[in-house]
Amino acid sequence: MFKIEDLKLIIAKNIIDLRKANNMTQLDLAERLNYSDKAVSKWERGESLPDVSVLLAIARLFSVSLDYLTEEEHALPPEEASHENEALKKQREQRRKFNNHCFITAMCVLLIWMIATFIFVIFASIDLSSEHGFENYYWLVFIYSVPASTIVWLVMNSVWFNRRRNYFIITLLMWSVFASIHINLLAVDISIWPIYFLGIPGQIIILMWSRVRLRDKDKRHKTN
Repeated sequence: MFKIEDLKLIIAKNIIDLRKANNMTQLDLAERLNYSDKAVSKWERGESLPDVSVLLAIARLFSVSLDYLTEEEHALPPEEASHENEALKKQREQRRKFNNHCFITAMCVLLIWMIATFIFVIFASIDLSSEHGFENYYWLVFIYSVPASTIVWLVMNSVWFNRRRNYFIITLLMWSVFASIHINLLAVDISIWPIYFLGIPGQIIILMWSRVRLRDKDKRHKTN
């Protein structure tokens, strides 16, 4: 059992929390209850206890039960609880969509590698090296699967994810293309390692482009 002084403090705290949650001042609450703001101030300081009729009026005003006002620990008020439930639903829905998008992106990338593996198995089984002079170069299909996978990732990221990551993906795509060409030509004893020098101006262009896009976004936010 609570002592009367403890009950006063519990009711006082609950009234304060409900009033503030509804953006009301002591004067606003007093006017709604046809009492003075001094009386409300005494209730909230725990100096006096409202009558049962007043407690019922407060409970109806804030859409809570009478027990709610006398409980030290309780659930959130109905309005706050509904808002919290809606926020949780939105958060769960966003997480579910994000997981689905990640799953679809991973499947598309794996599909690229499955096709590459299928092509490799077909060519390895037929063994066309002696007839057409391929000399077992069909393993290069895995090398070109890297930039192909990066393109898929770039498309999916542009549609579903953070587009700022596109600059990193484009960088990866550029260097993977250079590496694929280099490795391909190395297979036929041709070395063109200076091709990587093309990546220097390419990287500078990507960095400058990212800076320009970020500045444009900042300007839009300021104007809005």
